[in-house]
Amino acid sequence: MVNRYCLLLLAAVVLAGCTVGPNYRRPVVPVPPAFRDSTNSTVTGSQAESFADLPWWQVFHDPVLQELIRTALKNNYDLLAATERINQARSQLGITRSNQLPQVQGSAGFSGGRGSSQQTSNILTLAADASYQLDLFGGLRRSTEAARAQLSGTEDARRVVVLTLVSDVASSYFQLLGLDLQHQIALDTIQTQTESVRLTQLRSDRGVATQADVLQAQQVLDTANAQIPDLERRIGQTEDAISILLGNYPQGVHRVQKLTEQQGPPEVPAGLTSALLERRPDIHEAEEALIAANAEIGVAKAAFFPQISLTGSGGGAIGHVSLSGIGTSANTGLWSYGGGLVQPVFTGGRLISNLNLAKSQERGALLFYKQTIQRAFGDVSDALIAYQKIREQRSRQEQSVKTLQDAVRLSDLRYRGGITTFLEVLDNQRSLFSAQLTLAQIRTSEYLTVVTLYKALGGGWQQ
Repeated sequence: MVNRYCLLLLAAVVLAGCTVGPNYRRPVVPVPPAFRDSTNSTVTGSQAESFADLPWWQVFHDPVLQELIRTALKNNYDLLAATERINQARSQLGITRSNQLPQVQGSAGFSGGRGSSQQTSNILTLAADASYQLDLFGGLRRSTEAARAQLSGTEDARRVVVLTLVSDVASSYFQLLGLDLQHQIALDTIQTQTESVRLTQLRSDRGVATQADVLQAQQVLDTANAQIPDLERRIGQTEDAISILLGNYPQGVHRVQKLTEQQGPPEVPAGLTSALLERRPDIHEAEEALIAANAEIGVAKAAFFPQISLTGSGGGAIGHVSLSGIGTSANTGLWSYGGGLVQPVFTGGRLISNLNLAKSQERGALLFYKQTIQRAFGDVSDALIAYQKIREQRSRQEQSVKTLQDAVRLSDLRYRGGITTFLEVLDNQRSLFSAQLTLAQIRTSEYLTVVTLYKALGGGWQQ
């Protein structure tokens, strides 16, 4: 009967226990109603759909690029390390949570022998010890809450790595295709100018052109030839960078479609601004850090209150004792229980300093959370501006290349007809070569801005 009352009293004490420290509530962070565009106005955010909601394989249609991304997601060392950090955090959560449960230890021993009195014995002893700390003020529960938030934060950190990895592979691949395009333009120019030098030399041999014309034609050819080594260097280094992202040693990268054959960038609805907070994994990671810091305040506050622990032990001995040929059995048992209370009295300011530290860390986590949101909107705004302006630049550069192509054709006809000098032809050819390289670079940048915007909006980590 007494034991029943003790159990009821203990249950009442446990149920009456409270959890000190503030309960987490998501802070209210005002966000702009729409994304800012390149004209200092705003992009309407009335469309709930965003192309960042699409998985990466529906954004990047090149089958080679898709295979590269899949390989990277399997073998990239940064991603593998992030996965291991999740496993570590999960184990740490298990360690922390175990403190809320009773701890039981068992032991066993065996002894035997014979003394001078001809007494022999063989004794087996068994014992068990149990301890349990009452979490009356929630310190252990707050520790578990913090560890659980840290686990969620590592999972979000892995999503950030996935998002960054998809973006890096796609960006490097489009840069590689852009360099291929510039390389092909240089080769085509070399082929055209080699023929131009040959024809100019024939005209010089016949007295129609001068040797100066031949030398000027050779200058354009030399300029194109000088581009080849640098472009091949950059192509090789970009292939190496992609190989490292894929978890491979440096090697070549297979490609099928040229940059000009890539499917055009999709229409880019940015979506609702509020959706950005839910889509960006780095914002989630910052919030989980805030949740953990908030829980640590409760841990620090619980340290001010008494810590009550319950202990119990039990065991027994089983064996045989023999004296002068007369044997007896030994069978004994014992058990005990107890409790203890520890109350901090004087700690030299350690407890209050620890609480102040926890509060300061929580305020710092809150500031970082707000800053992460602010930077996310800055990333989207910058990407939208770049995407819009690069498209305008590409359209104008295409017109410039077309105009220069016509100028080269007409100036060559005028030169052959003796109406103008070869210097006019040379200037137009130089301008065309430079404009074609610039257009190739702009085309590359256009694809890169799509990748950047997709990443800024939080797309790419969904698998």
